Amino acid sequence: MKAFLIGAATSNSGKTTFTMGLLRALADRGLRVQPFKCGPDYIDTMFHHIASGNESVNIDTFMASADHARQLFNTYSEDADAAVVEGVMGLFDGYDGWCGSSAEIAVTLHLPVILIVNAKSTAYSVAPLIYGFSHFNPKVNIAGVVFNNVASEKHFQFLKSACADAGVACFGFMQRNSSLSIPGRHLGLTISERKQMDAIISSAANEIEKHVDIDKILEL
Repeated sequence: MKAFLIGAATSNSGKTTFTMGLLRALADRGLRVQPFKCGPDYIDTMFHHIASGNESVNIDTFMASADHARQLFNTYSEDADAAVVEGVMGLFDGYDGWCGSSAEIAVTLHLPVILIVNAKSTAYSVAPLIYGFSHFNPKVNIAGVVFNNVASEKHFQFLKSACADAGVACFGFMQRNSSLSIPGRHLGLTISERKQMDAIISSAANEIEKHVDIDKILEL
């Protein structure tokens, strides 16, 4: 089974959009995908269900022990071809330092991290940011980066060069596209909103198939 955690440098970097698109892209390839979400979260898990067809499971190391987190992950991913864990907030943001953070959960579950970096209004300056995330805690395995809000192929080449110089793999990018924006989150999704989300997810999956090396991700 392939398994990894999708984290980000900051909130609002595009974690959920990328996660939903990847879940759908993997499911479209015929893989049984088991989604997870860091923390108690009941909205993104609904999106995961729409994207993958499988119920998403919360994994939390604030209200539950590390052993319980491992047990949940192992139980629900047992029959899956791929397990995708979406992080929360910035990768190292926890309730006390990095305690309870996505990074801690990645270490607890021995998962490599795909780091989503919002490339809007930046280019080569992402190099020190990526270097910092990959070296801050040697227990956290930053396996590669996906850039979001990329303006053009030329813009991506600057970003890809920054990844190479930071010593971290680049898995690809998602173009700047307002149609991929997730509408305001709330618990009661209506039928029309569900159809809208399904369309966004399909568009995100198409974008990822075009510009992200999914095969390389599945080698993690």
